[in-house]
Amino acid sequence: MTNETARTIREMLEPAIMKAGGWVNTHAHADRAFTLSPEILDLRRNCTLQQKWDALDRLKSESTEEDFYRRFSMFFELMISQGCTACATFVDIDPQTEDRAINAGLRAREHYADQLTVKFANQTLKGVIDPEARKWFDFGSKLVDIIGGLPKRDERDHGRAAEAFDILLGTARELDKMVHVHVDQFNLSSEYETEMLAHKTLEHGLKDRVVAIHGISIGAHSRMYRQRLYGLLKDAGVMMVCCPTAWIDTARAETIGPMHNSMTPVDELVPAGVTVALGTDNVCDAMVPWSAGDMWHELQLLATGCRFDDFEQLVNIATINGRKVLGIA
Repeated sequence: MTNETARTIREMLEPAIMKAGGWVNTHAHADRAFTLSPEILDLRRNCTLQQKWDALDRLKSESTEEDFYRRFSMFFELMISQGCTACATFVDIDPQTEDRAINAGLRAREHYADQLTVKFANQTLKGVIDPEARKWFDFGSKLVDIIGGLPKRDERDHGRAAEAFDILLGTARELDKMVHVHVDQFNLSSEYETEMLAHKTLEHGLKDRVVAIHGISIGAHSRMYRQRLYGLLKDAGVMMVCCPTAWIDTARAETIGPMHNSMTPVDELVPAGVTVALGTDNVCDAMVPWSAGDMWHELQLLATGCRFDDFEQLVNIATINGRKVLGIA
């Protein structure tokens, strides 16, 4: 991959990424993209992540189908402009959003179908155990390509994370779809969601069909635990998506543990044989206001944050692995 005329790492890597089929963005929330405002920034400053889950209700309730269509279109055009050939986005399908966002997304996907392959997953911001939330989860699961999950919501509201995992994976098995699940997002050694996901994957017979998103808390555990977890992930065929910008700003904590940053430990996952792919996560919204949806920035932050400069593997993370994570041949 050496290029004597290249002056920067980007000039060395990006041509290889295009040769390998172009960027693949495996995780986003396009239906909320580009919704920044002074009010949203105040919300960002004064709320925890879990408080933001609830605060988003107003934005979702007030958004029309055309609002959602505009955001999807802006996001898809941003991806296309960078040479991105495929992407996945979670879509809110819940009591506040109902079917407006997914209807808009399906329309926008059709409009850009000749330029971008798009996969949809249902965001379960209200969980899957509450009866009203479950109704919309079941409805959305039939419309999307990938079953999406957020078990932490059901753990917070009902103390029943394991049941949430069973609902997500059971639905995926029934509908013969892949599963993408937000796990271990708080950079705490008390989180074991990635491990639970791997066990549930084996239990439900979904090897090579399940993807963990984020896995930030893995680095808060001991090396012995991490190595055991990597072996379990490989045995279960669980893949991982890293969204660097989304979590680099995790707040300081006084918890004592291994020295680490708030990033998916890609430098350990890849050598352990776990498939890792890249995502932008939220773009210019209350969750991640500083993200501009720049794929190169995400890869650069991954490489520097994890001290991982294996060029061949970085190209794979940006391209081939992304298509595998999205189930694209």
